[in-house]
Amino acid sequence: MTCDLLRERERTRRRFLWALATFHPGDISASGLLAILDDLDDQEQNDAPCSDQPLELVEVRNSVSVMRHNSGIDIILEQTIPQPWRERFVQASVGSTRLAEGFYACDWYKFLDCWETEMQHFEAHTAACSKPKLD
Repeated sequence: MTCDLLRERERTRRRFLWALATFHPGDISASGLLAILDDLDDQEQNDAPCSDQPLELVEVRNSVSVMRHNSGIDIILEQTIPQPWRERFVQASVGSTRLAEGFYACDWYKFLDCWETEMQHFEAHTAACSKPKLD
């Protein structure tokens, strides 16, 4: 997968995750968003035979190390974040401040926590859509 395709996929995922956050699980109005997010997941799975399987959240949380900057601030070096997580973080952080040497570690950890919450919300939507409707 090219960097441009990954960037576009993660930009799209970010936009639709933010849109999904405005709906309660089970809201029929979110079905189009869910379909697009499912399609993005399918695209990622189809890329897996050509590349390494993306790390799970707990694995990526444990694999990226913090570095103390000479300013006294803890940072994360961009190149130490494995893809697609690096691009996910970059897309979620558009407009955020950072040091030239790396991202603020607190922003990285906030992103990981938010990602976990977003995935739980997405799963709640998916579960609500798959429940049989009782009349």
